[in-house]
Amino acid sequence: MIDIDKWTEIYNTVKKHKLRTGLTAFGVFWGIFMLVVLLGAGKGLENGIMKDFDVAKNAVFIWTQRTSVPYMGLKAGRFIQMTSDDVAAIRANVPEVEVIAPSNQLQGDFTVNYKTKSSSFTVNGETPDMLHVQPTKIMKGRFINQKDLEERRKIAVVGPRVLEQLFAKDESPIGKYISIKGSYFLIVGTFEPIGNGEDIVEDSNVIFIPNTTLQQTFNQPNQVGFFALTPKPGVPAEVIEEKVKTLLMKRHNVAPTDVKAFGSANVEKEFQDVQGLFTGIAGFSWLVSIGTILAGIIGVSNIMLIVVKERTKEIGVRKALGATPWSIISLIIQEAIVITGLAGYTGLLAGTGLVALIEYLMNKFDVQAGYFGAPEVNVGIALSATILLVFTGAMAGLIPATKAARVSPVVALRDE
Repeated sequence: MIDIDKWTEIYNTVKKHKLRTGLTAFGVFWGIFMLVVLLGAGKGLENGIMKDFDVAKNAVFIWTQRTSVPYMGLKAGRFIQMTSDDVAAIRANVPEVEVIAPSNQLQGDFTVNYKTKSSSFTVNGETPDMLHVQPTKIMKGRFINQKDLEERRKIAVVGPRVLEQLFAKDESPIGKYISIKGSYFLIVGTFEPIGNGEDIVEDSNVIFIPNTTLQQTFNQPNQVGFFALTPKPGVPAEVIEEKVKTLLMKRHNVAPTDVKAFGSANVEKEFQDVQGLFTGIAGFSWLVSIGTILAGIIGVSNIMLIVVKERTKEIGVRKALGATPWSIISLIIQEAIVITGLAGYTGLLAGTGLVALIEYLMNKFDVQAGYFGAPEVNVGIALSATILLVFTGAMAGLIPATKAARVSPVVALRDE
């Protein structure tokens, strides 16, 4: 049952000291506001950076470099050429590998032609497994399939820049032929890259053709430029990175101590490092905000001590008339919770509204400020902040309430 008299007393007390109460409550408001805004900004930074992870988050890439250590009569500085035979060897000797996608790139200066138009693009030899490592949005048609590899078909999947440079705006490229170094390829699909920044620009200029076709047509027999791999579920990417590099060293007569012969990139490790950074940012946001909130809570507690002092005679009368200690304590705690609750909830609404507005504008206009993406407010964070408000409000009023409950009626009635 709602105690109207008690709420009326709280209202009159707050109304009587509006400026004092408002300035004190502002500390709580600002703490919650900053918490929501900082966490939202941290999530925005995370969203922006995560867009750069346009490949599988457990992917490993391995490529060759020059040897730096002489080995088995072979000199240092030797270039290593990986081959398609390495694919079978990896499958046979590294069972932890789930996906292996060998890839090549057409070398040299050349242009791609369609009728009277021509331009320069990157031509990559790929396999169907590439989509498991580097997700790509197929817009029309299809991607490379196993039959294309087996039959060394001259087909191509082209990116948006290719369409823009070689075809008319409303012209469908599917079923049309383009010339790559004098060889004609049938376009069977178009794609859009997933990611942002420079990666999108680079990937938009790519033409995918079957890897076996590139090897045969452009005199790169059995060659592999690099491997993209992912581990089986539950297997750390670091495991396959080390095992595959060790196997390749043995197959290509590279010294086990030669750390420069094979280069690699472990996306999983980079992803974990970035996640650790975001955890640190979130922790810092909580630390700063809670410090501000505590300062506000101390202010509320001091206000309640003043209130108790001002109402000492009133409390003494209440106790003389039979008021229980709990009724006195609940009155003071309730007033503290009201002040912190209203101030904090207002801060929560203001912070959430600001973050939501920024998110709406960035999504509507498809804007990203460098590595900063659209911010977000986590529902769990909002609930945690609400619970924090209730708890801190009770704590703010506990000491003053306890002091009020200990007031002696005789001493209180004599208080001037």
